Amino acid sequence: QPRIPNLVKLNTNENPYPPSPKVGQAIARAAEAGLQKYPDPESTALRAAIAAHHQIAPEQIFVGNGSDEVLAHAFFAFFQHGTPLLMPDVTYSFYEVYARLYGIDVTRVPLDAQYRIRVDDFARHADAAGVVMANPNAPTGVALPLDDIERLVRLLPQRVVLVDEAYVDFGAESAIGLIDRHPNLLVVHTLSKSRSLAGLRVGFAAGSRGLIAALERVKNSFNSYPLDSLAQAGAVAAIEDHAYFQQTCQAVIASREALARDLTALGMEVLPSAANFLFVRHAAHDAASLAAGLRERAVLVRHFRQPRVNQFLRITVGTPVQCAALVQALRELLQ
Repeated sequence: QPRIPNLVKLNTNENPYPPSPKVGQAIARAAEAGLQKYPDPESTALRAAIAAHHQIAPEQIFVGNGSDEVLAHAFFAFFQHGTPLLMPDVTYSFYEVYARLYGIDVTRVPLDAQYRIRVDDFARHADAAGVVMANPNAPTGVALPLDDIERLVRLLPQRVVLVDEAYVDFGAESAIGLIDRHPNLLVVHTLSKSRSLAGLRVGFAAGSRGLIAALERVKNSFNSYPLDSLAQAGAVAAIEDHAYFQQTCQAVIASREALARDLTALGMEVLPSAANFLFVRHAAHDAASLAAGLRERAVLVRHFRQPRVNQFLRITVGTPVQCAALVQALRELLQ
């Protein structure tokens, strides 16, 4: 977290709105109840709250210390055997980190010219170790229709298909409703984005009882108590305050659409986004130079140096005031 005065921080996809007021109240009650004992190792109340929200059984939920820990356990449990793991060539960078950590070979499946995932390209690798993808994809924000996800899961029935839905609540369709029909589907969520709990570190996976049992075995081999009592209490409160969740998600979506219009008016190409960020570029201006110029104006955005996307900026959707500051700074730079 950079220490820059009057910073407009739009580079890490944090929610611009605070969590539900009920979160702080729940954390205070949990602290008053005492912290001298270990937390519930099964996160029973939290798993029940998540399961009730998604209308599945608690035994179909696994929770961890942020979705990154959940992903790491899933890589360890499911992708170390067989031929290479499939992932898009432009996707969340930590997937490759986990693959290197566990010695997993990777095959990168290229996105199409519009930066969309093509299911048929993945289906050609029927002997793969599995599939991991973000939906909406990161850093592009482009979402894959639910029918395409189900088609991919059907085409690879003997392989785990992991769908990382970190940003799904901002306009895409969740695949959690498919897990009862497809025992090879694992869906991962985080409470960092749509629930405004990036500082609390809570994530979960939804899947068949067999996949969840495997994740539990892996978790208990590393750390039986990944979520502390305060995190569990706060996360339950965030999940149960559905009205606040909907209110803040809709506010982010409205700001995203307004920001997309403003950036398009400045001559920028804006990919269609179902996330809480936009992926944009300008044909006449270098992305790295724009990012540096914005930083000089106390506005942080994310620039990617990897091939195919090194002329894009990923811009987190902030409050209307933050978005206006970004647009004004960009206007100055482009002029």
